[in-house]
Amino acid sequence: MGPCNSRATSQQTHRLLLQILTPLLTPPATAFDITPTSIPALRKKLPPRTMPRPARERHPPAQIPVRPSAPPVDGAQPGPAHFGQLTTSKTLNSARDGIVCLPEHPRPCRTCPAPRRLPYSFAAGSEPGVDPLKPDGGHASMPQLSAPCQITIVDFSEDKLSIQNKDNSSLGSFLEVPQPKWAKCRWINVNGLSWDVIQLLGKHKSLHKLAVEDIMNTRSRTKAEWYPTHAFIVLTLQRLDDTYRDSDDESSDSDEADDTSSHASNRSIFSGKTGKYSRKLLRRLKRTFRAGKFSSDTTLEGGKDWPQDGSGPYPRASRSEYPEGPTRTLRRYHAAPDDPIARFMDRNSALISKNYTVACEQVSMFITNDNTIISFFEESAEVIEAPIIQRLQTSDTIIRHSCDASMVGHAVLDGIIDLAIQVASCYRDAIGDIEPEVLTHPNIGHTKKLYILTSEINALISFINPITTLIQALRDHKTDMALDKAMAKILDPNHDPIITTLTYTYLGDVLDHCVLITDTLNRLKSSADGMIGLIFNTISAHQNESMKQLTTATIIFLPLTFITGYFGQNFAPFTVLEQDIGYFWKIAVPVVFATIILLQREAIVDYCKAIFQRRYLWELKKRRSDRRNKKRV
Repeated sequence: MGPCNSRATSQQTHRLLLQILTPLLTPPATAFDITPTSIPALRKKLPPRTMPRPARERHPPAQIPVRPSAPPVDGAQPGPAHFGQLTTSKTLNSARDGIVCLPEHPRPCRTCPAPRRLPYSFAAGSEPGVDPLKPDGGHASMPQLSAPCQITIVDFSEDKLSIQNKDNSSLGSFLEVPQPKWAKCRWINVNGLSWDVIQLLGKHKSLHKLAVEDIMNTRSRTKAEWYPTHAFIVLTLQRLDDTYRDSDDESSDSDEADDTSSHASNRSIFSGKTGKYSRKLLRRLKRTFRAGKFSSDTTLEGGKDWPQDGSGPYPRASRSEYPEGPTRTLRRYHAAPDDPIARFMDRNSALISKNYTVACEQVSMFITNDNTIISFFEESAEVIEAPIIQRLQTSDTIIRHSCDASMVGHAVLDGIIDLAIQVASCYRDAIGDIEPEVLTHPNIGHTKKLYILTSEINALISFINPITTLIQALRDHKTDMALDKAMAKILDPNHDPIITTLTYTYLGDVLDHCVLITDTLNRLKSSADGMIGLIFNTISAHQNESMKQLTTATIIFLPLTFITGYFGQNFAPFTVLEQDIGYFWKIAVPVVFATIILLQREAIVDYCKAIFQRRYLWELKKRRSDRRNKKRV
């Protein structure tokens, strides 16, 4: 029995006796106090069989609600908190048969923490999936997923190309218009997740409700599923972002604005360079204490000012291309948005010194049997969309000439992998910056940086490896038809979605890139682990060398200390003390040498053997060189 159960049982017994004995032994007009010491005596005074015994079989707790001491809120049902809260004999008499049902835990227990509030999810046992044909998706408690979406519709063939931009309100009227007959392929790219847009597209293309649920759950695993009318693909995108966006950063910006206005009114006090430096110091102190109590290193937490021009060795999109809000980083992808541990790790990221952060988001795609592809991005659609549209605007490109929805899906996958290559390259440079410091002056601080870097690399590997499996699954679903027959087949909506042989060929290139990224990350991880081992080995070697020096000094001064103590004895007569100081050194020097030889004999023998072996090897090399010279002559 746990601590809470034992404590609750004793409290229930105590309170039950108090509540039963109070109306029997207390006069109506006066109050009578009952203490725990008086309970045994009062129990003896009771007549037999007057104390009712709680029987759960006769009176279940759910059928005997007891009137609480304070009236409940209007419309509220009596819950567990309304049982057993009796304070007067009137309340006890109102209970049927005098039976009082106490709560299982009358009061909180320190040893048992309060139950955690789980994140939102559908009720247990509810219907799986989200049905786009129902306004509420088939769930009365479905979350309100609403956001402004940027929707790009691209219709193209070998001769024509049409690009239209829609939003949440105009998408419904656009889908009511039939697709142009000249358009062989359609790409619907959605930037942002909103239930109204997902519902419209789900109705229009009869998307499976399980796939719709996976779209709304932005932490789905990377996979590819095949349904009768469409194929569903979901994976994770990793990209370099030019700033670390956090809710605390926004509040700090507003505080800085307030500080600026307040200091502007007090320029007479803070004037010149002194006032400027004081304001900067104040803002830094506010950022430091606002960042959290986990770290005392302000340079690791705050970092430097992020460049807004996108400068750096790796191409990055500007800040305006992404919506404001907390960035879903590697740490926050599977954590809560306000998780303090994830926030702390983000502020001490391995790329914080390079003014970079790795943003992650979920990407979902549908390849339908009418040669249409629908892609959903959370916020980075423009980064992938821009180069693909540029290729579609060129008539001699493969993607334009094929008019194949699976080739458009390949282009999206290829763009996502290209962004991951940039991330892997950035981590390679980060390890390259730490390596010279580890080789020249290793310390424990480097192990902390390498641990954070290794954990982030492991997170990247956990994202890239499933993508490799995903591409292999797509390649396994290629059609056996020839290319010309497959191109004619994809325009027929009466068949299952297929992966053409052309897409199969180019997916092999994406697969090679995935394997290259995985090999690079594994090599970086091994290098980081090796540097961690090198740091500890180097520190241990330095400590051993220091101990060796201390041991040598101890061996030298040990006989001197012994002799000094011997001559310092106060005995009489002690005629040796009449000698001069030279007599002391005549005895001390031979004793020191004898002690050194005695204690260091093994080291001396090994050193001599090493000298003779080196001399022997040198003589062998010299003889071999002389023989070669004689043969040449």
